[in-house]
This record gives sequence, C-alpha cells and structure tokens, in this order.
Amino acid sequence: MNEQDTIKQILHFKTIAVVGLSPKPIRPSYRVAEYMQSQGYKIIPVNPGQDEILGEKSYPTLRDIPESVDIVDVFRRPELVEPITDTAIEIGAKAIWFQDGVINDIAAKKAEDAGLLVVMDDCILRQHQAQNIRDYAPHCEI
Repeated sequence: MNEQDTIKQILHFKTIAVVGLSPKPIRPSYRVAEYMQSQGYKIIPVNPGQDEILGEKSYPTLRDIPESVDIVDVFRRPELVEPITDTAIEIGAKAIWFQDGVINDIAAKKAEDAGLLVVMDDCILRQHQAQNIRDYAPHCEI
C-alpha cells in the first residue's frame, strides 16, 4: 500500500469513480476530479444528490454505474468507507484510493485481500503530478 510501484500502476488506469464528488468548485473533491479529467481520465461522479457533475452523469452508488470502473477514489469520512470498499470489490474495481485524511486500516486490508491495489491517506492529484515529474525529470528530488 502507498508504494510508488502501486501508485504508478493505479495511475495507468483511466476510469475513476469519485465517491463523494461535490458539485462545488471550491471543494477538494471537485478540484481533484477536474484535474484528473483534464489529464485524460474518465470521471464518473458518485453523489446521490446530483444528476451531473463536471459534465458527467452522476450516480447514487457505485452499483448504479453501468460500465466498468478501474479506480474508486474516495472522498468520504473514514468511518463510512467499509461499505464503499465492499462495493468496490463487488463491482470488480482494480484499485481503491482513499484521499487525504481517509484512514481506515480494516477497509484497506479488506481491499488488498480481495486483490485491489490500495492507496490510503494520499491525494491522487498530487501523486499524478509527482509521477509526471519523475517521468520527465528523473534527476529531481521529490
């Protein structure tokens, strides 16, 4: 978990379901999803109170998404992520990414045991930018 090889593998996937994506541009979930979308990733909002976010149809739950999902990116409180993890496993996601401050060791272990790649308490935007620096300027310290 949180190994550079794991992060690099996850960043090669292209479809991200963002659980807890806010429609408010000031919120971190919006800014992160908007950035990832601008980098060529397909964003699938998961927010039961919204019909559309960032120009994409929003779904009430992961189960409602009619296509395959590579990464489940979680912007929810740590005590709420175990059911999200269960559903990520159920829908066949390849990875689960718990954003900054989302720490739940039980959920992370459950995901790893089910074969998902896991990152916990880190930002996918920050890691994407850092990976680009590593790829294009490997002599730079990060």
